[in-house]
Amino acid sequence: MMSKTAAEPLVRISKREGTTFVQKVLVRAIAILLALVVDAFFIFFVTGLNPISVYGVMWNGTFMNTTRFSWALRDLSSLLCIAIALAPAFKMRFWNIGGEGQVLIGGLATAACMICLGGKIPNALLILTMIVASMLAGAIWALIPAFFKAQYNTNETLFTLMMNYVAIQLVAYFVIRWEVPKGSGKIGIINQTTRAGWLPVLGEHDYLLNILIVLALTVFMSIYLKYSKHGYEISVVGESVNTARYIGINVKKVILRTMALSGAVCGIAGLLLVGGTDHTITTTTADNRGFTAIMVSWLAKFSPAYMILTSFLLVFLQKGADEISTVFMLDQSFSDIITGIILFFIIGSEFFINYELKFRRNRKEAA
Repeated sequence: MMSKTAAEPLVRISKREGTTFVQKVLVRAIAILLALVVDAFFIFFVTGLNPISVYGVMWNGTFMNTTRFSWALRDLSSLLCIAIALAPAFKMRFWNIGGEGQVLIGGLATAACMICLGGKIPNALLILTMIVASMLAGAIWALIPAFFKAQYNTNETLFTLMMNYVAIQLVAYFVIRWEVPKGSGKIGIINQTTRAGWLPVLGEHDYLLNILIVLALTVFMSIYLKYSKHGYEISVVGESVNTARYIGINVKKVILRTMALSGAVCGIAGLLLVGGTDHTITTTTADNRGFTAIMVSWLAKFSPAYMILTSFLLVFLQKGADEISTVFMLDQSFSDIITGIILFFIIGSEFFINYELKFRRNRKEAA
């Protein structure tokens, strides 16, 4: 008995069973508090600044006034839209890393409609055309890697990642074709005088329509994934492709259908950015949101409702980091380190939610 005890490792990792919602919230809260403590030491010993004042400035980056808060909601809606678009694919274990490209292609289709059809057809018809074009463009861009995955079992991670760079080059080409003025290397504000193709403004809130559209998409995606037959098939394929085939699910059809939906919603994100926020198109329109959305989706465990919280957290950290750099005249890298420490602790907390550490019992206890 004693030799068996001595052979046991000091620490064992085992799967945690039956973690309650309260326990998950508590673990994440402790992780954030620990991150703030570590950040406080880092801030004080590197810069000599008061960590409390730095955190206050970070808070002001989002909540100083209604204007800044509206900007945060605008960025939250864009990030959330891409995150919920990636959720069905991720839940199916199809690692769609091409959200960036699908957003750009949807935005490019939107810009093409605004430039080529603006002033030639009624504005309501133009906006409807933009919606259809952006969704089709995003869906087609996502269907290309989906087809090769379903037909030839290619690596979807690399395929979708490479499609991002193709999309960037396509946007760069058309920016030169449509540049105003010639030689400027940029399009500028599209239809600035006529506002043809600009999404409507609700009341005095410029981005309220974007927020409402993304909120409606979030509700739709929650219902679709949790209660629909398609959502059930996505879950089964994600758990086991062999089980899905055994019970009669057409796996190829599920892959194509799910990726078409994912790409279409990314296309809508491109529509909202070009037609509702920026009113122009550049190679940086997506602004790396396609990659940030991967973290949002993963942290929320592919639940659209929880993605609202994770999106807000990341937007808050980004706005706070920018404000720290501006107020204290610090390099952007300093604020990125502060943000990175917080994200590191949050991501690390997932380990303690899913697993537990078991220490070796001493000989007296073993006896």
